[in-house]
Amino acid sequence: MNNTSNPLGIILRGMAMGMAEVIPGVSGGTIAFITGIYEKLLNTIKAFGPDLIPTFKKDGFSGVWSAINGTFLVTLLGGMAAGIVIGVFVISYLLETYPPLIWAFFFGLIIASAIYIGRQISKWGAGEIVLLILGAIIAYGITIITPANGSESLVVVFIAGAIAISALILPGISGSFILLLMGMYTYIVTDTLKPALTTFAVDKLITMAVFALGCLVGLMTLSRVLSWTFKNYRDLTLAILTGFMIGSLNKIWPWRVPSEWLRDASGKIILDEDGSPKKILMEDNVLPAAYQAATNLDPYVIGAVGLLILGFISVFLMERLGAKEH
Repeated sequence: MNNTSNPLGIILRGMAMGMAEVIPGVSGGTIAFITGIYEKLLNTIKAFGPDLIPTFKKDGFSGVWSAINGTFLVTLLGGMAAGIVIGVFVISYLLETYPPLIWAFFFGLIIASAIYIGRQISKWGAGEIVLLILGAIIAYGITIITPANGSESLVVVFIAGAIAISALILPGISGSFILLLMGMYTYIVTDTLKPALTTFAVDKLITMAVFALGCLVGLMTLSRVLSWTFKNYRDLTLAILTGFMIGSLNKIWPWRVPSEWLRDASGKIILDEDGSPKKILMEDNVLPAAYQAATNLDPYVIGAVGLLILGFISVFLMERLGAKEH
């Protein structure tokens, strides 16, 4: 894990990014940034485009492979795929069983990540401060928007992929949370991805292929925009990304109680097979005592504080890992 040419290091980074992408409120882009591969990932994605045609004509497949940093990309994607599978089956279970503990870990991770990214700004000026505040306001606003009901249309699935993939290269913006806002999280992750991985149902595989295509288009577009802003306005870009992360903390507070659920056209709460609400749309942040009173569940205060600290520390451990890249 000492550098980005080390396959094991790349795989582990990819796994961490993949697990982050499954969790609403946590960004894979954050993991990429604090482990030192963010700009390398941007430039790798940016390499895909029409320029590869003359490269192929001149140098063949080996030239294209070198231009897209193929070994790095394939290894990272392999790690991400493994991380997504782990996230779907393991992290989702932990979130359902011990939510305060898992959210506390990520809360600490995001706080430290915001500090880390802010430290990369070489000079704070009026522009950086304004964009920091603007980024925080935008991210906070996103967290309080009432989610839509979603759609199973392949066109909507494609658009959802193009928008949600922004989390891969935008620290502080969670792709899973974007899917949640669009009303597509349950349909994509629970109703489609899990069956596609376990039963290989054709309709589910088609849906995931369309979603993946949307992700590809979104990646190619946004990577070029971000690569340009990093090259020309690095400090301003880092400032707004730091703001995004600060604003996103509202979504991952460890103790939350449901305040709104998915409803049908008549306004009735849609229930799952076991009689429980099918999907929570909105939650209110509360203190541990209020959480216990409202849910009759253990708030795990000591464990949550411990995991919050662990999440905070883990960022600076990953920072040391990233520092070895240079």
